[in-house]
Amino acid sequence: MEFRELECFVVLSEELHFARTAERLYLSPGRVSQLMRALETRIGGRLFQRTSRRVRLTPLGERFLADLRPSYHGLARAVSRAKAAAREVEGVIRVGFLATPTDVVTGSVRAFESRYPGCEVELVEIPLSDPFGKLRAGQVDLAFTLLPVDEPDLATGEGLNRVSYRLGVSSRHPLAARASIGAEELAALPLIGLDGPAPRAWRERAAPSVTPSGRPIPQAGTVATSQEGLTQVALGRGGMLFCTPTADHHRRPDVSFVPVTGLPPSILGLAWVKAAETAAIRAFNEAAVEHALGVAALVA
Repeated sequence: MEFRELECFVVLSEELHFARTAERLYLSPGRVSQLMRALETRIGGRLFQRTSRRVRLTPLGERFLADLRPSYHGLARAVSRAKAAAREVEGVIRVGFLATPTDVVTGSVRAFESRYPGCEVELVEIPLSDPFGKLRAGQVDLAFTLLPVDEPDLATGEGLNRVSYRLGVSSRHPLAARASIGAEELAALPLIGLDGPAPRAWRERAAPSVTPSGRPIPQAGTVATSQEGLTQVALGRGGMLFCTPTADHHRRPDVSFVPVTGLPPSILGLAWVKAAETAAIRAFNEAAVEHALGVAALVA
């Protein structure tokens, strides 16, 4: 039984007038009649007597109203409280991050918590090989991710940064001493990719199968996390692409990070499940965007 039908029945029993009921519920009189016919069909009897001059409850309608009213008001209060809570930005919001909590992540958290001191951010690491699993399982409320995202059930915010890529190679690799390499040169170096269940487009962004001109790039196995990838890189088993902030964070003596030219930029943004959007999610995305704009203004 639909809540809208019950709501319409209660209001019509108070107004005993279809036009006034429609006005209170922001419906058309025809829609009120439609809802009442549907409810009477579910009940199996007439709840109202209608004439050209008046509307009144039938004995069945009066009994139904008496039985329904306590439960209806309790349900209405519960819905009202839930709506109020959805508009509040307080409690805990869980935010996923990929591999490295760079300044985009930590700066966004600081900006949000400064604006909403009643809401605490809980950071949760998300594996590179499964960027959306924890979102869909409800284990995080929103997540930092690479844009664009082509997932129909997910919404995304604006891009928070645009950075170049670096190629991680063993410090003993011939490319390690280079000042930079072009994207076309990746055709000569096996790249370490990502395990599933990452979507194909995501895996292609992490380890492209072809260069910009279409030359095939050999593959060197797959990993689930950036730490696994760095270990494989250090052992000389292939190269791996990292965005520049992540590469800077993971500097180590056995791995060299060489700037790559000719690839589209890495763009970080936020994603969340459309059906689970709340005021807190919207507020966090707004704080992240404002933080990114502030950083861009300082750099400029």
